[in-house]
Amino acid sequence: MNSPEPLRILLIDKDPERASQVCQALRHEGHEVIRQRPDATGLTAAVARDQPDMVIIDMDSPDRDTLENMSTLNTHAPRPIVFFADQPGDRATIHAAVKAGVSAYVVDGIQPERVRSIIDSAVAQFESFQALRAELEETRSALEDRKVIEKAKGLIMRHENCDEETAYRMLRSSAMEHSERLAVMAGRVINLLERHSRGSAGAIQQAS
Repeated sequence: MNSPEPLRILLIDKDPERASQVCQALRHEGHEVIRQRPDATGLTAAVARDQPDMVIIDMDSPDRDTLENMSTLNTHAPRPIVFFADQPGDRATIHAAVKAGVSAYVVDGIQPERVRSIIDSAVAQFESFQALRAELEETRSALEDRKVIEKAKGLIMRHENCDEETAYRMLRSSAMEHSERLAVMAGRVINLLERHSRGSAGAIQQAS
């Protein structure tokens, strides 16, 4: 998703006159407002149905319901969100909006000459955040896998009365034999050996 490619936009604005101005400014930059909604109720379901590239919200300031709906969207179906606020928000309000997933928070409403730079900035900010999120998730997953593998090795060492290297070879061999990821096989071994007070090498094979 790289602006200035045309974007399909879901617009949330309860003011028809203001919404018309926003639509005109967006169309001028080649973007398409695929649907307009008066509020953010059911935002995640609306995004799932319409599949917009971006969500633009134009209102006085973000209320609690809007923040909750944006946060849910950011968790389940993240999209760049641009928030045009007609009233200046305090630091806490802006922080809450950003935490809920807002990529760009703009005060004083939409200005036609600023549409392109705002959307470009929002898309760049969103993609940067998603890349960081993916990297953190990958790191978290790797750490969890490592914990599971270490626990499985410890159980094998205790049950088979072997050293760490032997336990690891047994675990790796079993994973390869059954075409499983090492962490997946480790989880199977943990489940099996924790159910038995005494294990055996054959028990590792049964974990598949």
